[in-house]
Amino acid sequence: MKIALGADHAGFSLKEFLRRELEAAGHEVADFGAHSADSTDYPDYAHQVATAVAEGRCERGVLVCFTGEGMSISANRHRGVRAALAYNADVAELARRHNNANVLALGAKYLSPAQAWEWVKIFLETPFDGGRHERRVKKMEPGEQSSQ
Repeated sequence: MKIALGADHAGFSLKEFLRRELEAAGHEVADFGAHSADSTDYPDYAHQVATAVAEGRCERGVLVCFTGEGMSISANRHRGVRAALAYNADVAELARRHNNANVLALGAKYLSPAQAWEWVKIFLETPFDGGRHERRVKKMEPGEQSSQ
């Protein structure tokens, strides 16, 4: 699978760990940076990863910043991107099963590298359940009308 990967300075170390693990697992990684721990702005990386996923150049994306919030918010500004902020393994799985999330956001402050890798593997290996969830996912897109 081709994975878009991005992080700001606060997520740099964890991103580097995840890049190595993804490559060792046989994934192709498009690393959009940051490429050092020097101070940067998280939206710059979120937009690059989200664009790569939205345009189909990458199948999934993984974003890391201090809390994961800024990355998630920024990525979700892109049509066709469903970025999920995971705070445990169950959320990483359900974001795929129920929401067909295609970008995973992680907060480097709140998890260990081992936890992050576990959640990324779950996110990549879990299929979308479809069915009743497909209707709901379609309603997430801008311009779609919800019915009561």
